[in-house]
Amino acid sequence: MNNKKDNEEVFSKVSINWFPGHMAKTIKQIEEDLKLVDVIIELLDARIPIASQNPDIKKIIEKSSKNKKRIIILNKSDLADKQENEKWIQFFRKEGITAITTDANSGNGINECIRQIEKEMQEEISNLKEKGRVGRKIRAMVVGIPNVGKSSFINRIAKKTSAEVGNKPGVTKAKQWIRINDNIELLDTPGILWPKFEDQNVALNLSYIGTIKDEILDQIDIAYNLLKYLLENYKLKICERYKIDENKINEILDRNEDEGYNNIYDIMLIIGKNRGALMSGGKVDEEKTSRLILDDFRTGKFGRITLEKAI
Repeated sequence: MNNKKDNEEVFSKVSINWFPGHMAKTIKQIEEDLKLVDVIIELLDARIPIASQNPDIKKIIEKSSKNKKRIIILNKSDLADKQENEKWIQFFRKEGITAITTDANSGNGINECIRQIEKEMQEEISNLKEKGRVGRKIRAMVVGIPNVGKSSFINRIAKKTSAEVGNKPGVTKAKQWIRINDNIELLDTPGILWPKFEDQNVALNLSYIGTIKDEILDQIDIAYNLLKYLLENYKLKICERYKIDENKINEILDRNEDEGYNNIYDIMLIIGKNRGALMSGGKVDEEKTSRLILDDFRTGKFGRITLEKAI
């Protein structure tokens, strides 16, 4: 089991490996496409609103959004703590940004998103009508890193009839404008990460939700750190999911690690044993146990969990 220092070394080694040339090209393309849109829709994972926000894209948006409306979508909100969802909405509101919670898989919040796009542009569209420019479409762009549910969101908001609206002046043939309704058309963008994570916790959070591919990092390390966080913040959910007595967990956590105990690792072994993740001879399969913990989190088996709390 690697310690914190080992984890930091792992992240530093891989931090430059997921920024291929097409991602650099995509960032430049997004910067150009911003000139064509009225509204920027930034899709974040409600469980990690900060970690799932590409800082490079954020800088581009803030630099270019003087006359752009901006909406933040906290997707997968059904997997996040309800109270924390509300706190994040207030957090972004204080920054002057409208935030909406959605669950693209079920469709919850999608209609509210459409209403908000139209509301943000209501004054501009009215001014254009007064000048005789009737029928002007609202153009919106969706940005978001991989694995925040962008494809599901677009399919939902377009009612799964994503059709090419057609080439517009200044728009290359590669761009597809997706018709949302009579008033709105949407431009999708590829999901991209950024070249280096300065904060280890950001990299960990992205690993927990599966944005950083599992084969890149040691899954035992990732599951270990996730379990540590969950035991510190959602201990009862761990007890319930894996049928472990809370007193037993408290007893293990209260051990003095200076005496050679690795408390979190011992609890991982109990989880593996309880769930039958065993190898021949009855030894717990650490990798299988790690995958089990990560899968249970990603699929919401623990219930609603938020990894980043609003300040």
